[in-house]
Amino acid sequence: MQRNNILFLVLLVLYSGVVSAANAVPKKRVKTVGPDRKKYKELQADMKTVASASAVRLAKESVDPKLMRRERERSHRREKVKERKVAFDKARKKPRTILVNKDQIDTKMLDKINRQKRLSAKEKKTIDNIELKTYRDLRKQGVDEVSNTKQSKMLREYRLRNKKRRGIFRKKESSMAQILFPGVSPEDYMRGEKVWIYTDLVESRLTPVPFDVYDLPGYFEEVETRWLKKQRLRRNLGSRLLGHDLKPAPFDLQVEKDMPCTVFGKSYIGSKELQWLRQLVERQYRVHLQLDNLPVLLKSHDLNFALRGYPIGFKLPDDKKIYLYNHFKFTVTYHEDPTTFQGVRITGFEVHPVSVMHDAMGDSCSGYNVENQSDRSTFVSLEKELGQTPVLFSYDVKWVPNEDIEWSDRWDVYLVGSPDDEIHYYSIVNSLMIVVVMTAAIASIMVRTLRNDIAGYNEIVDLEEGDDETGWKLVHGDVFRAPAFSPMALSVLVGTGSQIGVAGFLAVILSVIHVTNAMNKGQMLTSLILLYVFCGSIAGYISSRVYALTKGTAWKLNTLLTATALPGFCVVMFSILNIFLSVVNAASSVSFLTICVLFILWTCVSTPLVFLGAFVGLRFKGIEVTSKTNSIARIVPDSIWSTAPAVTAMVGGVLPFGAVCIELAFIMSALWLHQLYYVMGFLLAVGVVLVATCAQVAIVMCYLQLCAEDYRWWWKSFWNCATGGIYILLYSIWFLTSRLKMVGGLPVIIYMTYMTMISLLFGIFCGAIGFLSSLWFTKKIYGSVKLD
Repeated sequence: MQRNNILFLVLLVLYSGVVSAANAVPKKRVKTVGPDRKKYKELQADMKTVASASAVRLAKESVDPKLMRRERERSHRREKVKERKVAFDKARKKPRTILVNKDQIDTKMLDKINRQKRLSAKEKKTIDNIELKTYRDLRKQGVDEVSNTKQSKMLREYRLRNKKRRGIFRKKESSMAQILFPGVSPEDYMRGEKVWIYTDLVESRLTPVPFDVYDLPGYFEEVETRWLKKQRLRRNLGSRLLGHDLKPAPFDLQVEKDMPCTVFGKSYIGSKELQWLRQLVERQYRVHLQLDNLPVLLKSHDLNFALRGYPIGFKLPDDKKIYLYNHFKFTVTYHEDPTTFQGVRITGFEVHPVSVMHDAMGDSCSGYNVENQSDRSTFVSLEKELGQTPVLFSYDVKWVPNEDIEWSDRWDVYLVGSPDDEIHYYSIVNSLMIVVVMTAAIASIMVRTLRNDIAGYNEIVDLEEGDDETGWKLVHGDVFRAPAFSPMALSVLVGTGSQIGVAGFLAVILSVIHVTNAMNKGQMLTSLILLYVFCGSIAGYISSRVYALTKGTAWKLNTLLTATALPGFCVVMFSILNIFLSVVNAASSVSFLTICVLFILWTCVSTPLVFLGAFVGLRFKGIEVTSKTNSIARIVPDSIWSTAPAVTAMVGGVLPFGAVCIELAFIMSALWLHQLYYVMGFLLAVGVVLVATCAQVAIVMCYLQLCAEDYRWWWKSFWNCATGGIYILLYSIWFLTSRLKMVGGLPVIIYMTYMTMISLLFGIFCGAIGFLSSLWFTKKIYGSVKLD
C-alpha cells in the first residue's frame, strides 16, 4: 500500500514538471502578465467595504424616509447646474419685440426676429413705434404692470428691455435674475416641504434708524428654538455693521399647502408700547420679510405700484386715528414644469395686511375671508383707551400656480419704475466730455507750448524772450523744495488716499467679475473693509516715499500716522454714533464683539502691513528729482485774486464732482431711499473717468501755477482736487433738504455723520490722485530741459 502511494506521488511530480516545462517554452515571443495577487486582494477588500457600506445605507434608507428624501434633494441639486444653463438660454432666446403681433409687421421682418438677426435702423424705429402704441393701448385698457397675468408680464418686459440688454457693441437679451444674481441656480421644493420666511429690518424712508421685528412693542412673539437658530443665514461683517439679521419668522409654510387663518401671537400693548407704535406708524416704518431670497411685496393693481415690505399700520386721510395691521394674507406664486425640473419654484411673494379686531379666544380667525371692512370699529385702533386690550396677530397663506411667470422673470416686478440704464450711459458720456476737453487742453500744453519752450531753452536761442514766454523754467531751482507746512501731513494724506483708491477699485472689480454681489446685503461693505485693511502696505509704501522726497527724518511717526489717522477718526465718529443708536435700541447698533473684530483688523492686520510697506519703501532708492534745489528760496510774485489758492481749489474741485454727480444720485438713492443699485460696470467706468479727470485737472492747474512763477505746488495740487469732497458734502445737504423728509434730530445726525465720512474719503482719494499726477508732470517737464 505504501509503495503504491509513493509511486503515485512520484508520477504526479513528474507530470507537473513536464507541464510546467511545456508552458515555459513559448511558441511565440509574447510576454504574458499575470494578476498582482496583493493588489487583487486589496481590490476585493475595498469592494466588500463599499458593498457593506451601500448595504448599510440602503438599510437605513428603508428604515428612515428622511434619508431617502435627502438623497433625492442632493440628486436634484446636481441637476440644477444643467437646468440653470437651459433656463438662461431660454431667457436669452426671447425676442425683443414682445409687444408686436405677427399681423403688425411684414414677413421679412418677422423672419429676422425669429432668427435673432439684426434689424436695420428703419425696422427698429418701426417696431419701436408699434410697441409704444401697443403699450399705451394696454395701459388705457386698465392693464397694470405688477400683476401676474400674461399681459402684465409683457408690459414689464417692455419697460425693462433696456435693463435686460447686456453687452457693449452687440447687446444680448438676458434675464433680471441672471443680472442681479449671476451664477445662482433656482431652488426646487417638493410638495409638503417646509419653507421658511425670514424677518429682515423694519425700515423707513423718513429715518435711517432701523429696528428688529422682534424688538417692536406688541408685535411678533419670539418663537425661535435651538433648531431654528441653526436655520439662520450666516451674517458677514458688513451685514452686522448695517444691522441685517435674518431670523426665521413665526409662520408655518408648507409647499402647495394653503393655510387658513391662524393665530401666531397675542400681545398686551401697554401705554408706552402704544405710543411707540403710533410713532412708528406716523414715520411710515415698513416690515421686510424674505422667502426664497424674494422680498415680500405689497401690490396695488388699481394704482399700479409694488412696494417692498408692508406698513405697520395706517392713518386714514379724514381721520386722525391710527390703526394697526394685525392680520397678514400671504400669497405665494410658484411655477412647475415636470419636463424640465422636479418640484416647484417660487416666483412671487406677496402680502396683503389687514386690520381686524379678533375676539379674545380667536374664534373670528377662520378660513381665508379675513379682510378690511368698511366699518372702522372693526379696525385695531391705537388709542389710549386700548392700552390694556389684548391684540391677536394672525396670518393665512395661499399657494397660487402660475405658468406665465418663470423663475428667471420673478425679479422683474421689483424693478418696474426704476430709472432706465440709459441715464447711466448719459452719466458716462457727460464725464467723458469733461475728459475730452481736459485732454485737449493738456495736449495743447504738452505738444505746443512745452515742446517749443523746451526746444528754445535747450538751444538758448533767445533767453530773455524764453523767460518771458515760459516762466515755469525760472523756478527749476525751487520746484522740488519741500513744502513749508507739514510735509508729514501731506505724505500721510497721499498714502491714505492711495489706499482708499486701490481698495475701492478692487472691490468694484470683484463685483464686476461676480466674485462678490452688491445685491447680497453687506457683502460689498465687507469687501471694502477687508480690502482697505489688506491694502495697508500700499499706504505705507507711498507715504514713506513721499515723505523721503521731502527730506523728512521722523519716518516712524509718519508711518504710525498713516496707519492710525483716518481709521482712528472714523472709529471715533462711528463709536459716538453707535452710542446714540444703542440708546434708542436700533438694529444698526453694533455689538461689542463686532467692534472688537474691527479693532483686531485695524491693529493686528492693517497697522503691521502699513509698517511693512513703509519698510519696503524706505529700502528702495528715493525718488530722483530732475533739478537741484537752491539754498535760498525764490520770492513768489504777487498774484491776482483769480489765482488765489482758495479760488483755484474751489474751481478745480468742480470737475471731479461733475464727473460723478449723476451716478452719485443713484448711489444716494440706494443708500437712503432703499432703492436697488446693481450696475457695478457703470460705477467702474465712472471711477476710471474720475481718476482721469483728477489727473488732468491737477496737471493743468500745476502748469498754470508754475507759469506764474509759483513753485508751491505740493499742497495746492492736493487741494485742487480734494475740494471735490466739499462739493459732495454740499450735494448731500441739498439731497437732505430736497429729496429726503427726515423726521427727528437723530436721523439727521446719522445722515450727516455718514455723509461727512464719505465726503472725507472721496476728497482724500481725489487729492492723492492730484498730487501724484502733479509730481509726475513736474518731473517730466523739468527732466526734459538741460540744466546747469
